Amino acid sequence: MERVRLAAMARRFVIVGGGVGAAAAAQALRERGFDGAIVVIGEEPEVPYERPPLSKEYLRGEQGREALPVHDEAWYQDHHVDLRLGVRATELDPGGPAVTLEDGERLDADAVLLATGGRPRRMPGPPSDRVLYLRRVADADRIRQVIRSGRLVVVGAGFIGAEVAASARVGGAEVTVLEKNHVPLGRAIGEEMGRIYAGIHRDRGVDLRTEDGVAAVEETPGGVVVRTERGDAIEAGAVLVGIGIEPNVELASAAGLEVANGVAVDERCETSAPGVFACGDVADHQHPTFGRRIRVEHFDNALKMGTYVGGAMLGDPAPFTDPHWFWSDQYEVNLQYAGFAYAWDQVVVRGSMEDLDGVAFYLHEGVLLGALGLNRGRDVRRAMKLIGSRPDPSALADDGTDLRTLAVG
Repeated sequence: MERVRLAAMARRFVIVGGGVGAAAAAQALRERGFDGAIVVIGEEPEVPYERPPLSKEYLRGEQGREALPVHDEAWYQDHHVDLRLGVRATELDPGGPAVTLEDGERLDADAVLLATGGRPRRMPGPPSDRVLYLRRVADADRIRQVIRSGRLVVVGAGFIGAEVAASARVGGAEVTVLEKNHVPLGRAIGEEMGRIYAGIHRDRGVDLRTEDGVAAVEETPGGVVVRTERGDAIEAGAVLVGIGIEPNVELASAAGLEVANGVAVDERCETSAPGVFACGDVADHQHPTFGRRIRVEHFDNALKMGTYVGGAMLGDPAPFTDPHWFWSDQYEVNLQYAGFAYAWDQVVVRGSMEDLDGVAFYLHEGVLLGALGLNRGRDVRRAMKLIGSRPDPSALADDGTDLRTLAVG
């Protein structure tokens, strides 16, 4: 990779956040030849780690804690990255730019990266030790204990809720899922695909209740009673709430940066303040392919955007154009999705979604915006280069057509 030359004055970059985006940015800076100071500020006491296993392999006990970090602590030492763990940034000065820490230390920088991620959206009601959220490794440890107790109620059938439900069922727990909408993920994948998605869980013993929510949670000596909006009472060891995340925009907002659905950034992931960048869950990115701002809450985006921002902080003018991709493993089903279908007027299916062996392509006015695959990861990955183009729908539907041969135009 060609190295970007630094101005002589560029000597320190500060990265706020301790997740995969922060780790990827620090790595990219060193790989691009930056030999100045890099400071990473992380609120958690753990070195930056991967979160996807928390609802899957780690939760089921198939993967140990030692496998979670992006890099071990020695990597940061070897690459002269000043890793500040268990430390909170309290103020951003966009005019510096500079970051102030909770102990009052001010870190002046040539560029600042906000990789602050998000926090779970909370369910109304008083806090309870039996109402759980999944974001950190300690959360997964607690949920694992509850699964062993034999019964779990999950609120929300999005990807976090569904993955925890699947892991709990694999572990032998009884699981009830409460979903407010008519079908899970209807706005993201449509009603038909949402019904198929719901069937995956119902066929494996999950009590999935749609158009129902939580009216109250009452603690008992052995767990909780969840009273639903329809009037049912469900006994369980605990409740896992998976109703999305809220981006951590407080630093940016207090500093006067443009904030909407996250921290607003341009095509290069730079905020409204020159020299201040944002990536990952918190970044509301002006995507050149989709022609609109989108904020993506997936591991692969944090990894790729963090890697990209390392170059942008060094002055690389190229925009971030990744079409986005994520995966979710539930039972024996591998779900993958590429692109961002904010609207569609045609869905073209290759294979059979009902048989859990197919791909659904989402098109709007002839433009391919998204591809959802069930046990068809190869097809989804091959479709990524077609996102934003106008492929022939009949070719998309034809299993005999290699997606790599379709023209992009």
